[in-house]
Amino acid sequence: MEKLTITANEAGQRMDKFLGKYLNLAGKGFLYKMMRKKNITLNGKKCQGSEILAQGDEVCLFLAEETIRKFSGPMPEGAGVREPGRTSKGGESLDIIYEDANILLVNKPAGMLSQKAKEGDYSLNERIFDYLIRAGHFAPEDLRAFHPSVCNRLDRNTSGLVAAGVSLAGLQGMSRVFKDRSLHKYYQCLVKGDIRERRMVTGFLKKDPKTNQVTVTAFEERGSMPIMTEYMPLGGNGDLTLLLVTLITGRSHQIRAHLASIGHPIAGDYKYGEPAFNKWLETTYQVRSQLLHAWKLVMPQHMDKPLGYLAGREFLAPLPGKFVRVLKGEGIRSS
Repeated sequence: MEKLTITANEAGQRMDKFLGKYLNLAGKGFLYKMMRKKNITLNGKKCQGSEILAQGDEVCLFLAEETIRKFSGPMPEGAGVREPGRTSKGGESLDIIYEDANILLVNKPAGMLSQKAKEGDYSLNERIFDYLIRAGHFAPEDLRAFHPSVCNRLDRNTSGLVAAGVSLAGLQGMSRVFKDRSLHKYYQCLVKGDIRERRMVTGFLKKDPKTNQVTVTAFEERGSMPIMTEYMPLGGNGDLTLLLVTLITGRSHQIRAHLASIGHPIAGDYKYGEPAFNKWLETTYQVRSQLLHAWKLVMPQHMDKPLGYLAGREFLAPLPGKFVRVLKGEGIRSS
């Protein structure tokens, strides 16, 4: 028999969802059968699986130890097996902007995946697992029933703010405000050309899943989706302009493709940018990724409990050093 006490990070989810994570190799039919036969109980009573778990609830598994091991999958990759402290694989450190019991805000560097794309990748998600375990927020076995996770994703070569849910309530609450767009995101990027006025641009974006590339058109096509991007110049030198960009809609590669479609490609963007422009940037400043940075998050004026204390707060991630180096070299003052 194994007794599990529901923690704050696990509370708020359905009983069957919790069991599906803890015994992640067991089929739903097996789990429901065990509940019907009272081989799995909640607070000493028969359960249906639809119950919402609360902190302190006791789940008892009247199963053989061999059965529990059989249906418990391996620990998530990155479960506290890397270097100590905040250091991640390869000596990189997490640049933590804000941290509490529910959420974590990290300034992701260019070149790091937000979530792994294939087995063996060591993404920001895995680095966060490691950090939370090293910091004592989790024991490795806790990751069987709840996985801290990023709530928003940035392209591998885009830097800036990524939010992660440390508790279930934090993950659910932050995911909700990203989805309903009540949380506002602001980016800074360096583009080719001289831009003097604030502007809202619209269009239609269509993604090719085979190439992971998008196209932007002025008119709607089959399979395309409307996009709106607002930008404001912060400085420039006549050839390059530093922009503050607000996403009104949030489509894949929207900023990069939209700006390129109106003749202002982002510096260092090898997918949507201008090859000669990128070559000059690489030769002059050794920059090999787009100068696009998720700079600021502004929380909604109202947030549901337990995240109410975050309402209206703003969080900033400083521009990366290579970005600042290019701005200084080109005589452009950053905000």
